[in-house]
Amino acid sequence: MQTTGIRPLSGSLLAGMTLAMVLAGACWSPEARAEKKPGQRQSLMALLEPSPPKQDPLPMLVLERTNRRLKTTGDPIWNLMVEIPGEPLRRFDAVSGRANRQNANRDQLGSRAPLPTGTYSVGVVEPLAAGAFPELGPVWISIEPKFTTGRRVLGIHQDPSAGLRNTQSGTLGCIGLVNRSDMLELAQLIERSGTDRLEVRD
Repeated sequence: MQTTGIRPLSGSLLAGMTLAMVLAGACWSPEARAEKKPGQRQSLMALLEPSPPKQDPLPMLVLERTNRRLKTTGDPIWNLMVEIPGEPLRRFDAVSGRANRQNANRDQLGSRAPLPTGTYSVGVVEPLAAGAFPELGPVWISIEPKFTTGRRVLGIHQDPSAGLRNTQSGTLGCIGLVNRSDMLELAQLIERSGTDRLEVRD
């Protein structure tokens, strides 16, 4: 009785079957099934080059104008908000610019107008010697515009004259927190969270 010999699989056929099995396994992996939408077929490139993981949200400061004003001087009150992922939103009353310069050119050096809208980098917390800078409060936090503007030497500090009739209420353009305790809390939050971004939205 004569038997027929079984011919071995060629290299190219074996390689093709291996690739098909790998792709089939990828198609049926839990990750692939999780990303695939109903009725949608995934492309080969989506399987071979998966999307990079999403970045976690970063802490940041946000400054927005409110409709409130300081009763004694009429300075507009701004909200300085601290957004730290996973923590409650903090809000602090602040002033920016002088009360009578709110509509001045916000990009002009020396205009005493509020900060221009845009994104700023936030520097380190710098304690100030008592009495050395009476209108800057206990600490200074520099901010640097990440866009073109004529404004310079900007920062976040307390405004000890906020609401006082001494011609010094408000700032030359910086963010001045109304309350000393708020300024100290803000400094602590920035140091703890590593917040390094500020957005002025109005």
